[in-house]
Amino acid sequence: MKLQVGIIGLGKFGLKCGQTLIALGHEILGVDNDPEKIKTAQHSLTQVYQADAMNRDALEQIRIHDFEHVLISVGNSISGSIMISMYLKELGSPKIWVKGINDDHKKLLYKIGVDKVIIPEFMAAKQIANCIAMPGFIEYLPFDKSMAVKEFSVKYWVGKTLRELDITNTFDIQVIAVRSNGENEYRYIPKADEMFHEGDSFVAVGKISQIIKIKP
Repeated sequence: MKLQVGIIGLGKFGLKCGQTLIALGHEILGVDNDPEKIKTAQHSLTQVYQADAMNRDALEQIRIHDFEHVLISVGNSISGSIMISMYLKELGSPKIWVKGINDDHKKLLYKIGVDKVIIPEFMAAKQIANCIAMPGFIEYLPFDKSMAVKEFSVKYWVGKTLRELDITNTFDIQVIAVRSNGENEYRYIPKADEMFHEGDSFVAVGKISQIIKIKP
């Protein structure tokens, strides 16, 4: 389903989010008060407006609140993101996501009633730390922080099949994709009789306490 998403603030974070959503086939309305940022974004987003998002009338005029999602990314302006969030709530925006600065900012935004607060620096730091501590780490599952997705390289399981290894019952993890040595793409939902060869890779999901024990 094609989404219509409004992005307020076209700095590095906001613009990159918009460009990624465009690549996924969605429609993006970008808003910024800086003419240079508008000029940069105008060829990569569906539509752009130069407007002061801290002006309620300006927001109402461009009808950004009619979009299914609005992402607010206004740099380090805590007061700006709070003010814009309040205006969007008053105008009836269905879903409001905001780029936060710190935990106190996050708490304030949730009290206003925004749907999601993202603190990119916290997310990046956590991701990097886990990649260092657990090589192959891909991501935590958002609904359960004890679960993670990890990529493995095969060394000791050469010549064995998923059926023989009985990975789900033995290790309490689920293999969701396999990539043969030399291939660029993963094959999802691998067959039980598929045999591992040296240099093959696979992606599995499971509890972190179990994933860190696996030596394939």
